[in-house]
Amino acid sequence: MKKDIEELIETVKSSNKYRNIHTGLVEHIAEAELNKGRSWKDTVKAVRSKLHQVGAAYQPQPIHYEQLVEIMETLPKDLHHPAVKAFCQQAMQQHASTRERLPFLEQFYQQLFSPLAPIDSLMDVACGLNPLALPWMSLPVECKITVCDIYTDQIEFLNRFFDYFSINGKAGFCDLTLTIPKEAVQVALVLKTIPCLEQVDKEIGARLLAGLPAENLIVSFPSKSLGGKVKGMRQHYAAHFNQMVALFPWQVTLLPFDNEDVYLIQK
Repeated sequence: MKKDIEELIETVKSSNKYRNIHTGLVEHIAEAELNKGRSWKDTVKAVRSKLHQVGAAYQPQPIHYEQLVEIMETLPKDLHHPAVKAFCQQAMQQHASTRERLPFLEQFYQQLFSPLAPIDSLMDVACGLNPLALPWMSLPVECKITVCDIYTDQIEFLNRFFDYFSINGKAGFCDLTLTIPKEAVQVALVLKTIPCLEQVDKEIGARLLAGLPAENLIVSFPSKSLGGKVKGMRQHYAAHFNQMVALFPWQVTLLPFDNEDVYLIQK
């Protein structure tokens, strides 16, 4: 079985699309799919399909982080310099989740964070390239930032980004369906994350929201597909979210935006 798992992981990651996904997540999904009695070809396809749904769909083209680092290291070290903000915007264009927010980035974070300011600690789970929106977040310079995702090259890039701009931040790997971060924070971002995680674990939503040790959660769901179609998604996810939080005595505020519905949860 161990040999089968190792071979399956190697086969799945031989594709450029999945090469930089952390081996721990690939192994977790591979173990589950290998036990379903399918052919080898169908098992490889099933694992890749899950990985696509979890994250790869949001970046259909490889992001060349080494090129981003080269450009970044020519920039001023002022996070709010116009050239730095332009760089961040161009980089965020390469990830579907952050690209959708670019037209209203400043308004987005002003509405989310102003009721909670000042924020002294922020966590962003399944962060994508969202940390590059820091120039628009108006956070105190001493704010401690912890982010995590499934792409090893992305994690390395974000740590370089934090270091270059002297940000009090750290990026790491997380498979949220197995382990929920234990670090207590004032605010945790869970942006368009739960539908992706539910491709692996249907029960993860409520467990993640209850388990994150944050005073405030900012949770969002897409209102349109990646192709821009509405498909009744707003109503579907609203009902799903309300079911998830029904058993908890939390204060919940809805903040609707064009491409996503955002919920502020105060525990």
